[in-house]
Amino acid sequence: MRTVAFHTLGCKVNHYETEAIWQLFKQDGYEKVDYEQTSDVYVINTCTVTNTGDKKSRQVIRRAIRKNPDAVVCVTGCYAQTSPAEIMAIPGVDIVVGTQDRHKMIPYIEQFQKEREPINGVGNIMKSRVYEELDVPSFTDRTRASLKIQEGCNNFCTFCIIPWARGLLRSRDPIEVIKQANQLVAAGYKEIVLTGIHTGGYGEDMKDYSLAKLLIELEKVEGLKRIRISSIEGSQITDEVIEAIDQSEKIVRHLHVPLQSGSDTVLKRMRRKYTTAFYKERVDRLKKALPGLAVTSDVIVGFPGETEEEFNETYEFIREIGYSELHVFPYSKRTGTPAARMEDQVDDAVKNNRVHKLIALSNQLAKEYASRYEGEVLEMIPEERDKENDAYLIGYTDNYMKVKLLTDDDALIGEIVKVKIDKAGYPYNEGSFVRVMRDEAVVQ
Repeated sequence: MRTVAFHTLGCKVNHYETEAIWQLFKQDGYEKVDYEQTSDVYVINTCTVTNTGDKKSRQVIRRAIRKNPDAVVCVTGCYAQTSPAEIMAIPGVDIVVGTQDRHKMIPYIEQFQKEREPINGVGNIMKSRVYEELDVPSFTDRTRASLKIQEGCNNFCTFCIIPWARGLLRSRDPIEVIKQANQLVAAGYKEIVLTGIHTGGYGEDMKDYSLAKLLIELEKVEGLKRIRISSIEGSQITDEVIEAIDQSEKIVRHLHVPLQSGSDTVLKRMRRKYTTAFYKERVDRLKKALPGLAVTSDVIVGFPGETEEEFNETYEFIREIGYSELHVFPYSKRTGTPAARMEDQVDDAVKNNRVHKLIALSNQLAKEYASRYEGEVLEMIPEERDKENDAYLIGYTDNYMKVKLLTDDDALIGEIVKVKIDKAGYPYNEGSFVRVMRDEAVVQ
């Protein structure tokens, strides 16, 4: 039996694509083994969002080569797309495929086994105009299914390399999206997470189709209980999207709306497509459409030229929005982006100080958000046993609060259950089981 082992770095889209690549190997008769084991083939799905991503990717590649020098080592993903020559230069790398043509990986392996010549299968991503279909009928993780709806990004923010790694925006055919949603429901998933490189941009490259229309179509998928949008840019929260969310029974009360900075002057240097006033107006309208909405976000601290005043604007703006959680990143130079060449790079000590301030604020806001639900009954999907204390199951509520549920019933994993929040907190809330939510018939 031929074996294959996978290692995925980076974002949710990469994890989704690794699952899709695994489907191709599975159909070809391969067996999957753990990455730390000896395998015939290693597939490393790389990240390039920061220089550190590149470095980590190289370390993981070398680990596979050491593990089994005779294995076929395939490298794919964003770092493979932007720097194929750098990867081909690592002794022991046999095949490099970028962020497209993943279906060619197995034929390349067969070719390599015959000819023993390394293969560089990376093409020019900027010429790619069609979404590459990769089928994922089910996932290794049994509770939440990702559904990739688009690829690429047209924004070219000054700090970001991703358009060069993923190409320009390409939307998936809505017929394929709905088909896969039905497949996932048939496989037993209650919740689908819509993902992409620039998810909210879905439909911008299509005539008369949009994210709002897709949401309305997904609403009709029978047996689907929850729709979660992995991320949406403020500039893409159109009136139609707000309307679709308002009308929906399935879209959950959680949206990730990247902010990056709460200072208009910094947003301009970042080449973001909105002002703080516009962002706030959109979020306020979303909160009206979905009362109790949890808004999470990403913030970059210490972007080139960020003054104390600009940082304070960001701090105050974040407090004003009242996020339920933030991901805070110190700005890190990405070679090849305009921001890496900007003057006035911010000192590391200043950056770290600002990061700590924002993390403290995020923790405070998260606790404030959670405390509103103490004593309330919410719906959650238990995902797994708590690794530290296996008396608890852990999962997320519809509004993305992480809950520890005291129960010995593993049958609840993957089901939608009602829980009472006994003790609100962050990062965990403690809850007690109320009942399972099954179709119409309620099981006490």
